[in-house]
Amino acid sequence: MKRMILRSFFVLFACMVTTIATCQTNKSVTSADSIRIAELNQFWKEVSRTVREGDFEGYKATYHDDAVCVFTTGKNKYSNSIAVQLGLWKPGFANTKAGKTKDNVEFRFSQRVGDSNTAHETGIFYFTSVDSNGKVLAKGGVHFENLFVKRNGKWETLMEYQKSKATQEEWDALL
Repeated sequence: MKRMILRSFFVLFACMVTTIATCQTNKSVTSADSIRIAELNQFWKEVSRTVREGDFEGYKATYHDDAVCVFTTGKNKYSNSIAVQLGLWKPGFANTKAGKTKDNVEFRFSQRVGDSNTAHETGIFYFTSVDSNGKVLAKGGVHFENLFVKRNGKWETLMEYQKSKATQEEWDALL
C-alpha cells in the first residue's frame, strides 16, 4: 500500500513538473509572439503611413532587396522582383506626394505565424485612391500573404503575394 501511494505521488509530481514546464514554455512562446506581432503592427502602420504620405523611399525601405511580388488577382498572373515592381508603383507615390491623389491602405489579418526572425502573415488589405476632384480611382480589398525576415533588427518583406479580390463581407469579418 505504501509503495502504491509512493508511486502515485511520484506520478503526480512528474505530471505537475511537466505541466509547469509546459506552461512556462507556452508563456515564452506567447511572449515572443506578442513581441513579434507588436513589431509587425508597427511595420504595417509604417506601410500605411508611406502610402498615405506618398513617401516612396520609406515604402521601398520596407522590402528586402531581393523581395518578390506575386499577383494573381486579375487575368494576367505574374511575379516581379521588387526592383521592377517599385518602378511600376513609383508614379502613384509621386502623385500622392504632389497632392494629385489621396491614397490609403489598411490591413487586417486572419493568420500571423513566425518566430523572432521570420514571419508569415495572411489577411486582407483595403486600398483606396481618390483624385484631387474626389473621384474614386481605386477601391477594394485584396487577400494577401506576406513573408518576412528580420534583418539587422528590422522587419523586411521577402515576398508579397496578392492572391485574390476580397469582398466587403470578408473584410468586415476580420475585425
